[in-house]
This record gives sequence, C-alpha cells and structure tokens, in this order.
Amino acid sequence: MTVGYEPSIEGIIPAVKRVTTFLILATLILSSCGGSNTSLWGQYETPTPSGGSPIMDFPVAETTPNEIVPASATVTPTPPLTATPTSLLSAFVTLPATASPTEALTSTPSAATVLYYAQNGDWLPAVALRFKVEVTEITSPKILPQSGFLDTGTLLIVPDRMDKSAQYTPNLQLIPDTEVIFSPGTVDFDIAGYAKDAGGYLATYREYLGSTGWMTGAAEIERIAYENSVNPRLLLALLDFEARWVRGAPVDEFHETYPLGYENFLHKGMFMQLAWAINQLSTGYYGWRAGTVTELTFRDETTYQLDPSLNAGTVAIMYYFAQLHSQNEWLRIMDQTGGFPSFYANMFGDPWLRADAAGAVFPPALTQPEMILPFELNTNWAFTGGPHSAWESHGPLAALDFAPSTAKSGCDVSEKWILAMAPGLVVRAGNGIVVLDLDGDGHEQTGWNLLYLHVANRGKVALGEWVEQGERIGHPSCEGGISTGTHTHIARKYNGEWVIADEAIPWVMSGWTVIAGDKPYLGKMVKGNQVVTADVYGQAKSLIVRKDDE
Repeated sequence: MTVGYEPSIEGIIPAVKRVTTFLILATLILSSCGGSNTSLWGQYETPTPSGGSPIMDFPVAETTPNEIVPASATVTPTPPLTATPTSLLSAFVTLPATASPTEALTSTPSAATVLYYAQNGDWLPAVALRFKVEVTEITSPKILPQSGFLDTGTLLIVPDRMDKSAQYTPNLQLIPDTEVIFSPGTVDFDIAGYAKDAGGYLATYREYLGSTGWMTGAAEIERIAYENSVNPRLLLALLDFEARWVRGAPVDEFHETYPLGYENFLHKGMFMQLAWAINQLSTGYYGWRAGTVTELTFRDETTYQLDPSLNAGTVAIMYYFAQLHSQNEWLRIMDQTGGFPSFYANMFGDPWLRADAAGAVFPPALTQPEMILPFELNTNWAFTGGPHSAWESHGPLAALDFAPSTAKSGCDVSEKWILAMAPGLVVRAGNGIVVLDLDGDGHEQTGWNLLYLHVANRGKVALGEWVEQGERIGHPSCEGGISTGTHTHIARKYNGEWVIADEAIPWVMSGWTVIAGDKPYLGKMVKGNQVVTADVYGQAKSLIVRKDDE
C-alpha cells in the first residue's frame, strides 16, 4: 500500500478503480497496498505486486589501515559542535576546502584516512556507503556497536576513498533534520494562523480532493503533513520560494496550476504538487539515512557527489531542488546568504535554535518497545508486503502489510481483529487510519507512534481512547486509500521520523524480526529457524500465526 492521486473537481484525471477480485491463501489473489508507483490515496499506474557531525577536513597523518591517529599527530581535530548556532549564518559548519582525495587503498603499508564525527541518526552501514568503504574498515577509539545508532560525536576513522575526479556538493549543513520531519518542534505551529497572518494567495485557496471534498489550503497542508510526517513549515517555505503563494500572489498563471514548478498533468494543484515534493524530500532524507543516496543528478544531467559530512535534512533539500533546477540554478539556491536557507529563516526564524530546543531526533541507546504481531493468537494471516513505503510512493521502507485469511474476494470488511502492538493513546482516528501514541502525551510528533491503515470504520477504536497491548483496534479492510484487497498496513515512527523497518532499529514483533528484500514488498520475517516470506498473493510461504507470546 501507499497514498496518491487526488482528482480535481474538473475531473481531469479519472478515478482509478479498485481491483476487487483478490483473495488470500488458497485463492492465491492479491491483498496488499498499491505497488511502488502508487500513493495511499490513489495510483498513477496499474499497481505491480512486486512494485518497487561533519568531517573534520584537515590534513591527517598517514596511518596504516585501521590504525587510530596518534595523539601526538601534528594536527588535532576540532571537537564536534555541542551547541546549536545562534544565527543562520553561524549554523553552517564552514570548513576549509577539502584536501585532494588520495587514490583508493592498495596493499601498501599506509593510506590516507578521514576523521568523521558521527551525527545523530548515523549507523555504521550507512556511513560506510557514503564513504564508499566496508563497515569493517571503519575504526574508532570507542568500541563501535554492532547494531543501532552511533552515539552522536563518536570519532570514526575512515579510509579516504573520495573520488578525486568527481565534483562534490558544498560541505555546508543548510537545515536541521527536525525541520524536514514532523518533529517535536511542530507541535505548537499553527498552520492556518500563519497562512492567515501572511495574507497571501494560500489564505483564500481552496481545492477539491476526491477523498475529502473541498478543503482550504491550510487544511490540505495540515493533512499532508500528518499523513507523511513532514514539517509543515518546510512545505509553506517551498510554496513561497517557488511561487510566492504564502506571502504574496502566484508569480504567473503557470504557477497557479503548478505552484512548485513541476509540470506534469498528474500533479496539477497544490495538493499534488506537495505530494510530489514530499516524494523528493523523502528520497533524499531517508536515502541519506540508509546510505543509498550518495549523489545528485540535475535536470541538465550534470551530477554532484554528496559530501559525506552532510546531514539528512540538508540532503533532502539538496535532492529536492536538484529535481527542478540546473546545476547553476541549484548553486544559487543553496547559497546560505541569498538562497533558500536565508529565505527559510526569514519566514520562520532560526531553524537551528528550534532544533536545539527540540533536541536530537534519536536519543542515545534508543530501542523499540516490546511489540506483538497485530492480530489474535492462533488465527491465520499472511505477510503480504514489506518493508515498503510508509505513505507516499517514494517514502522510507518503514511499512508492512498483513492480510487475514478469508473465504471472500475483494474488499469486504473482515471479521478478524487488528490488535494494538503496544499500549498507547489513540491520537488520530479517521478515514481508515488509527495512530497510537505510545508515550501518551497526545502528540504524534513526539516519542514512538504506530500507524495502522485500512482499518474499517465499523468497530474501530475511538479518538482519545487508551488501549493496552493486545486490545482490539478494529477490523482490516480496504478503507482509507488504494488497496488491492482486505488487509492492514502498519508503520512506526519516532519523534516524527519514520523508522525504517530493518536498519538501525529492526522491527521485532512477537519475536519475529523484519528483514528487507532486494525490492520493496519482497522481504521476510524471521524467528529462530522459522522464515516467512512476503507474498502479495498470500501463498503458503507467507502464512504467519501468532502463537503464545510467552
């Protein structure tokens, strides 16, 4: 499953009919969320089941591989920043020009290394991919964890494999991670109030969406921010930067239809422009987290390698603007004094001060709370997809699909129950969605939260209700977006960031650990010597039964 196309009132794009001839188990019929080219509220094409702290840039004494730079070395690394800068300009870690990269390591007794201080959200496999080295080649004065996030500020000694023939992005951090995700810093932000006070085009904008009818521009931004767990300030800034929608009027007729400048008939109107933008931001942000996005390709087909010292928020912004602009235009937009960073600070104040107040996205030694599989004991279910996108089509691989066995085809509401994987407060309930806030503070921007999608309205828990682990949430269905059969879609997030299903904090339920496959939807669940393989048809290899959790 995933969210998507919202037809306009003019009906420019016909609604895509749901596929309704799907069964589970012996019937060998699809029951999953849409393929990799879809989005939870619609689809662009027919779904396909298999669908798809900075470097210290200074000369470093030559060392033998895996040798720590001695304390007596001529140059001492500057310690990582411990406080958030007090102004936008001082927020950027301006480092000396990168030294000329050395040739790749050979069998010679010594080689150049780079000293890197881990940033919040770093984990070893991703760092290794960014530096184009093996995990085993990275050393540290500290004992490095075999799994989980690295402690912020941990010194890593990395072989220097920088490609000296390639162009690299500037090594400036332009925006904190917390300004991209739906972080604690958004709890008190009044979207409608900001739009009204700004007095621009957005304040009076209305749009017709197929799933909800007429909505104001502010209500659309609120909805899409919650659904995708993205920062509404960033969405407002992009609208104003590209088209002056928030504090003025659209710059021309084209930007009334395509406010972000992405011209595609499937993405007319503000909602679909923002949905497209979120896909690009998510690709950059979560691709950097995972280490799978390491370069930018611009519209003029020129490329930059991403400097390994960047943070996920900066990469999200860099990646997004690279999809819309040439390399020269992009360089002007990235300028910290006259480009998007200063524009953003002008709209909302210093983002680094907010990031400091919000705290790190991931605290030290973060672990997942105990969770159970989301269905009752000794009932037949199938693991029909995962890990795959949490919401939009290009989102992080943070979601799983489970479908109950059924004798009926199509999207009938099942009589089987979805259960609370952990105790929590229901902070969102509507349109097929239930969100549990595990810390109970009433905000899904803070702490652990669990998303359930395709929950039938009949029998669903009520907003504001507290549920214990194992209590009933509702029935699986096709409600709440595009679905190819009755099932439920689940995902985790922490402090507003989707938690990828099998990386630094693997998803474990009733002792079953999620393992990603070669492609989205095609993963496995493993418990001891038991293996369940995701299958959109619900064949025998995908069957999973929750036994006595004790």
